[in-house]
Amino acid sequence: MSAPAAKDLDQLAVNTLRFLAVDMVEKANSGHPGAPMGQAAMAYALWTRFLRHDPQDPQWPNRDRFVLSCGHASALLYSLLHLSGYDLSMEDLQSFRQLDSKTPGHPEYDLEYGVETTTGPLGQGISNAVGMAIAERLLADRFNRDGFPVFDHHVWVFASDGDMMEGVASEASSLAGHLGLSKLIIAYDDNGISIDGPTSLSFSEDVEQRYAAYGWHTLRVEDGNDLEELGHAFETARAETSRPTLIAIRTHIGFGSPNKQDTAASHGSPLGTEELQLTKQALGWPTEPAFHIPAEARDAFRAGTQRGATERREWLAMFEKYQEAHPDPAAELLGRLAGELPADWDEALPAYTPEDGSMATRKASGAVLNAVGPGLPQLVGGSADLAPSNNTYIKGYADQSREHPGGRNFFFGVREHGMGSVMNGMALSGLLLPYGGTFLIFSDYMRPAIRLAALMGLPVKYVFTHDSIFLGEDGPTHQPISQLLSLRSIPGLTTIRPADANETVAAWKVAIEQMGGPTALVLSRQSLPILTGTAAKAGAGVGRGGYVLADPPTGDPRAILIASGSEVALCVAAQQQLAESGIAVRVVSLPSWELFETQTDAYRQSVLPPSIPQRLAVEAGVPLGWERYTGSAGDILGIDGFGGSAPYKDLANKYGFTVDNVTQRLLRLLEA
Repeated sequence: MSAPAAKDLDQLAVNTLRFLAVDMVEKANSGHPGAPMGQAAMAYALWTRFLRHDPQDPQWPNRDRFVLSCGHASALLYSLLHLSGYDLSMEDLQSFRQLDSKTPGHPEYDLEYGVETTTGPLGQGISNAVGMAIAERLLADRFNRDGFPVFDHHVWVFASDGDMMEGVASEASSLAGHLGLSKLIIAYDDNGISIDGPTSLSFSEDVEQRYAAYGWHTLRVEDGNDLEELGHAFETARAETSRPTLIAIRTHIGFGSPNKQDTAASHGSPLGTEELQLTKQALGWPTEPAFHIPAEARDAFRAGTQRGATERREWLAMFEKYQEAHPDPAAELLGRLAGELPADWDEALPAYTPEDGSMATRKASGAVLNAVGPGLPQLVGGSADLAPSNNTYIKGYADQSREHPGGRNFFFGVREHGMGSVMNGMALSGLLLPYGGTFLIFSDYMRPAIRLAALMGLPVKYVFTHDSIFLGEDGPTHQPISQLLSLRSIPGLTTIRPADANETVAAWKVAIEQMGGPTALVLSRQSLPILTGTAAKAGAGVGRGGYVLADPPTGDPRAILIASGSEVALCVAAQQQLAESGIAVRVVSLPSWELFETQTDAYRQSVLPPSIPQRLAVEAGVPLGWERYTGSAGDILGIDGFGGSAPYKDLANKYGFTVDNVTQRLLRLLEA
């Protein structure tokens, strides 16, 4: 048999991709066949002719990134990875959506087999991609030298109508246009169908005009199966040097299905045996066997990866010369690639004594950032329009902008959700430590991004200030009550609420060294005293989640006061008042439940001995959860309401966060 003509080969490869995805969904009896059927030609054109990647080295630093923002089309991505030669076998495809498979229902971040980020919650992929494009620009500015383009790659996104409806995508896309991220290209699958039916039910805006207003370059492809038109659009987008590009591509969901094309019926359910056979017949595809891959089609995909392999070898040869010509930046880059921090970075960490007076932990956090910033060039970030309040600005460094692509200080604007998702994209480079600040109450706005950072194990740092009712006059709209517990409930997120400046220093050390997941620092608006004992104990104690801050000066403790954050100082004052009455009490600072729970039973029992069941936990938030440390014989002083608008001392009196009330609560425990 003679080899197929070029156009026939293209169509063969596109249909191979299309039906691999459909067969995966059919075998699993679960999934989304429509989008892969409509996007198959887009994917084939991009992956075989433009995307720069090499399955033999999925972590090549200068590879192009591909983000399937419409993660429900995961069968398309897995088919692409298999056909291109990544570590996804036919057995993996046939295990789609099954327990412990490499092919879950929505893509889950794993570079080993080519998945660049976790997607599925719509809009997150676009927003991650903005962060990836920012990372490329930061790294290029830091490491590139004349004749040595160490970082020079594009970020390609497939997005759906649903992505375009999500607010987080709008937040991130607006920022991308403002920054002029020209290496970012979105291919928008404009098929006009969502789960409920036609998008016209709820969505009638002109997406291209919206993106043009954001400052994007916009293109349109009228036929999503026209490979020549697709190729021209991709080439034009790649040549753009001043703006990100949106390519609106008119496709047909469920393409080829006689009865389900262009209907919601093909979106989230298998085609069914009869309709699948009709579709294969309509497109000239053999009805048997399932998972059919013609050798010529596989070869077409592998030809694209051979081009990427050549480019990677050329890059490696260039990098060898770069190491000789520029040994210092090369050594820094290799260290970052190995996950190493600069030597002695922590020697710049400040230390405080009670004689230094009082300091809000948000201000102590800012002091840490400015102390370690010069020695940690990978530490980059900013705030969602609250830099003066969050103290997130590193002095002496440029602001991130079109004019300063290497700027380390970011102004994310009033876009908390976008900020969180963009930081995830930056962290996915594996070469940056992004941080972002806002008030603790607004962690709710970015919770989906925090959850995904935890799911992916990304080293993102959150600076959450104004951490309780004690922010005062702004009132209950701004006073977090349940947010601490909410953060503590996210698996994989380390939450730390330091008691004073020294605990804040120690918390930042934990956060910076925490490479396997995100860390939330929860910080006070009001000034707090620098406590006796934290200078000596906080360094180790915060890293263990909790520690004995103060034992009674004489006698064994009869009870334990446990607190985090600003309430630790309150407990210290109550301990002193109780001591005047001859009652010996231990004070435990417990800034991080997560870190404390990782300690040995012996250590935790040394801090909270079972022999002392009389325990009072004190925290200006919901009491739920503290019972794990107080036990049935203990008590919890917390807040069940929403706060109020008043000076913080008045609020402390109203809600019982006073020395006298803590003392009386503990005395009642001892009398019980």
